Amino acid sequence: MERKKLFFIYNPQSGKGLIRVHLVDILDVFVKAGYEVTVYPTQGKGDATRVISACADEYDRIVCSGGDGTLDEVVTGMIQGDSLTPLGYIPAGTTNDFAQSLKIPGNMAEAAEIAAHGNLIPCDVGEFNDDAFIYVAACGIFTGASYQTNQRLKHILGHAAYVIEGARQLTDIQTQTYSLEIQANGETVRGNFVYGMVSNSLSVGGMKNLVGKDVELDDGLFEVKFIRMPQNPLQINEIMQHLFRPRDCDTPYIYSCKSDQVEIHCEVPVPWTLDGEFGGEHKDVRIINHYRRITFMVE
Repeated sequence: MERKKLFFIYNPQSGKGLIRVHLVDILDVFVKAGYEVTVYPTQGKGDATRVISACADEYDRIVCSGGDGTLDEVVTGMIQGDSLTPLGYIPAGTTNDFAQSLKIPGNMAEAAEIAAHGNLIPCDVGEFNDDAFIYVAACGIFTGASYQTNQRLKHILGHAAYVIEGARQLTDIQTQTYSLEIQANGETVRGNFVYGMVSNSLSVGGMKNLVGKDVELDDGLFEVKFIRMPQNPLQINEIMQHLFRPRDCDTPYIYSCKSDQVEIHCEVPVPWTLDGEFGGEHKDVRIINHYRRITFMVE
């Protein structure tokens, strides 16, 4: 009987590099599950996308290990290669937002068992102009924290490193305002915004309340949230209360909705992040939801 084939791709630099300690145990799980395993450590930024786009359909299962950025590269590669191969994920980053949404544990051996033996669930994928993202596209303050934070600081402090970088960026709030035109659900909204995100996740930046309630990963809809420029401390306080202690009532300082397609326009280039990695600067952005495009292994 021919053995099933599994391609295991991992980022040796993610998180604190703990994958090196657990690598033998992870591979043992895959072999005991009956797989013939091919192992590939990524060699730099964009490498996972290149490799996966070329080989994903040659395997019965793809498993990746790394942070949100590594997962984003693998999913992008699967989209580019038009692959429908089931995907397992062993989180090894600092925040691991999407692993929380999938309820995949941080213990690598347990996550490997799920990747090998778990159940299949479909998940939506976002298209951002000519790129792809798995759980969030964001612009404005704080969004640079994930890719601007010193890697050594991430290794030492973990998630606290992002908080430190985010606090540092607060001093630039007056200069990080964008005059945006947002189109969603046949509605056009204009204003000056300091932050915006289009997400498909239960957690963003390690904060579960930020995305709102009733989030489904396979409903074909994004959670859209844009924060207007606050004019005084009272407005800042109201915004913070709605972000971190969601209430039933609305606030005029936050525009939010659910939509399968969003367009954002600005007269100047706006820096964006896709799944925590720099996504370039864009004046015009079109974001489309691809319904249940990727199948994940979950417990």
